[in-house]
Amino acid sequence: MPDVLDVPEEQTPPGTDDTGTPAPATVAHHAVEDRADDNADAAGDDSAEAATSGSPARKRPKPGERRVQILQTLAGMLEQPGAERITTAALAARLAVSEAALYRHFASKAQMFEGLIEFIESSVFTLVNQITERESSGAVQAQKMVAVLLQFGEKNPGMTRVMVGDALVFEHERLTLRMNQFFERVESQLRQSLRTAAEAAGSPTPTVDAQALASALTALAIGRLQRYARSGFKRLPTEHLEPALRRLTT
Repeated sequence: MPDVLDVPEEQTPPGTDDTGTPAPATVAHHAVEDRADDNADAAGDDSAEAATSGSPARKRPKPGERRVQILQTLAGMLEQPGAERITTAALAARLAVSEAALYRHFASKAQMFEGLIEFIESSVFTLVNQITERESSGAVQAQKMVAVLLQFGEKNPGMTRVMVGDALVFEHERLTLRMNQFFERVESQLRQSLRTAAEAAGSPTPTVDAQALASALTALAIGRLQRYARSGFKRLPTEHLEPALRRLTT
């Protein structure tokens, strides 16, 4: 059986660098590029700085670039200890812009978190779709789905806090609902693959078997991500993963 953690190079999460940090091009794909907002940002903050300091205005960001910087910075701040509650004031200070500049690109902090959730959804389900297209075995599909989900979290610690809800505790409830829907979709994908595996194995109750195992695998994934976040990113979610998945799915 193929190594479930051996993800082909082209299956690494799109839009991440070697450390798993979201790349501008990918986050920008989920952010509406608004030239007027960027120009307003540059003209507002930069001209004010030049007027008070006598120094030349900073180079204007390209369309959509500031939105990308905001999302990248938010994800980076979520990796820090005690980062469950991030204020727009702290985010603006980290970016060296005003809070008003943030709100020219996002109507609220909730929209910033939605940008991160969109990145998570796109990255993970792109990989899931690749797996279902390339693997004929339903059991192997399920193993690899769980593996890439946990690998994504491991490479993106800040995103993991969003996935398990730690970063959303004080935010709008729709964000938690959306992450719940994300894991429901993961479980649905697992259920489809596991039903195929159960039918191939001659199970008299493939639907029941698939539902039970998909639920267990989803709980396993969520539990490992929670442990990773709450250990300060020390307990890796992929720790001893391969034997655990094989034991559950074969």
